[in-house]
Amino acid sequence: MAESDTRHGSVDLAARVHRVLAVACARLGLSPRDAELVRLHSNAVFRLPGEQLVVRIATNPRAWASVAASVQVTRWLAARGLPTVEPVDVPGQPLLVDGMVVSLWRLVPLAPGVRGTACDLGRILRALHDQPQPPVAPPPLAHPLQEIERIVHEHAHVLAPSHRSWLRQRIGELREAWDALAFPRPQGLVHGDAHLGNLLTAADGRVVLGDWDRVGLGPREWDLTQVHYTHRRFGRPAACDLDAIAACYGWDIRDWPGLDTLIAIRELSGLSPYIRTAPAKPAARREVAWRLETLMRGDVQARWQPPADGGRR
Repeated sequence: MAESDTRHGSVDLAARVHRVLAVACARLGLSPRDAELVRLHSNAVFRLPGEQLVVRIATNPRAWASVAASVQVTRWLAARGLPTVEPVDVPGQPLLVDGMVVSLWRLVPLAPGVRGTACDLGRILRALHDQPQPPVAPPPLAHPLQEIERIVHEHAHVLAPSHRSWLRQRIGELREAWDALAFPRPQGLVHGDAHLGNLLTAADGRVVLGDWDRVGLGPREWDLTQVHYTHRRFGRPAACDLDAIAACYGWDIRDWPGLDTLIAIRELSGLSPYIRTAPAKPAARREVAWRLETLMRGDVQARWQPPADGGRR
């Protein structure tokens, strides 16, 4: 990777999202005194126990439409009984603060040490994919390579010339491959980022699905791909969990030859938040360099740093 320009690396992202949280809370008459930053990656996620809220701050200023869709769709899904996190009824949600998009959600009291299972994920995805189109339809799923294409263009200074050249060529190849895919299942409502890490187990035993920022209308196969991408690159979930997801969903995407193309697209699109935050986060710069090194040599066995860990460093 190219050395980061100090002008781009001067912003302390953690300090900025704390300021955004303070402004949003002031607007809504909430107290951020006990706020706990639990995640800082493509989104900053704060837990406010005193207010019984979770505040999500999208660091991508273009995220307003997708976050607004997540609020509308999850409100509708919750009313239909789908196990999902629920947005808070506050005026003007989501909020735009200092170029970041803020949404507020009901805090799910968690069962300590209890995680949702692979079968839970397969079951919830099956229920989601059986839903009709919402009355307020979310936008079509954005092309999965649209964001990385824009990021490579706008953040070229973060990348070495050889990395920029390879990425542009690879994006073009995978765009053609995506356009040639024959999806076997009908299109409909998709979560957009379905994996075990987005399951929350409540103290009352309920398992709900969170992180709906990428919800849209598109191919259901996209929802079934994320776990196979994370299995390849992060070693999780385990192979037996992939079997359980398929069994509880009712279809095994591994029987479809297009899966490898979707995994390759996931690998490339997953670079976006790292490249965007690299100027302010040395860990992100290191991760981009490592992922590109392995991708450019065609290494499908190399393990990558998971976002949950890399985003906190």
